[in-house]
Amino acid sequence: MAHLSLKFQERVLRHVVLAKGVVTIGRQPDNLLPIDNPAVSGYHAKIYFEGGNYIVEDNESFNGTYVNNRRIGKVTLTDGDVVLIGKHTLLFQIESVKSHASAHSAINDRSSYWQGELDNVRPPQLDPTMMLDSRKVREMLAKTASSGAATATVQTLGITATPAADTKEVAGRRKIGMLTVVGGKTDQPHYLLSSKLTVIGKSEMASIRLKRWFAPRIAASIHQREDGYFLIAARKNIKMKVNNIEVANSYELKAGDTIHIAGVTAKFDFEG
Repeated sequence: MAHLSLKFQERVLRHVVLAKGVVTIGRQPDNLLPIDNPAVSGYHAKIYFEGGNYIVEDNESFNGTYVNNRRIGKVTLTDGDVVLIGKHTLLFQIESVKSHASAHSAINDRSSYWQGELDNVRPPQLDPTMMLDSRKVREMLAKTASSGAATATVQTLGITATPAADTKEVAGRRKIGMLTVVGGKTDQPHYLLSSKLTVIGKSEMASIRLKRWFAPRIAASIHQREDGYFLIAARKNIKMKVNNIEVANSYELKAGDTIHIAGVTAKFDFEG
């Protein structure tokens, strides 16, 4: 079993058990692994399983992502690799975390974490990412190279991908929403809204990727709640229209609604 140990100044903050899902890392609280530090970008990097290996990929972050003292864009992780993000380090290991088994809490859908943290709150607007000068980066890389094993632990968190069968189970209990793109450029024409949170934007972390050149990184999000689906703008200056009528920052979607946001027009309905 692969896992990450998030550290800050030799202190272990969290253990993250990896499966085959995507672990997003950044300062925004809707990341699976949020890091509240001004040197970390809002959506800084991600770690995911591909071709039998775990991959770490920088998301065009302001201060960059380093693996074993080397700045990377995308690289395969091996046992013992140390990832530097801002002022925090992530130790990647392939082994079981027996000493923390009692604290393990499995999450069957990465969006469940988002729902628990941000069900009623859209991601806040962050202060600009603090730029690290080269001297500070060298100091942190030196500390990382000389650091030993940490002893303190806070939490063990299991992160797993959602099997395809889960969607059918959900569909059997309640209707699942879907979006069909009828205008504008996106990475797909149809989207099944089975997750608790669907992010719309140009960011690589977005579930619905906008392809327009000047599209916002995060334009809006669709929250699946017990009482329905809600479209929420990421910022006050982002205009949303539903059925050609401009709406406020939050709107409950209904079958047949046509939404227009960031140059994309899509129709909302329910599967089946």
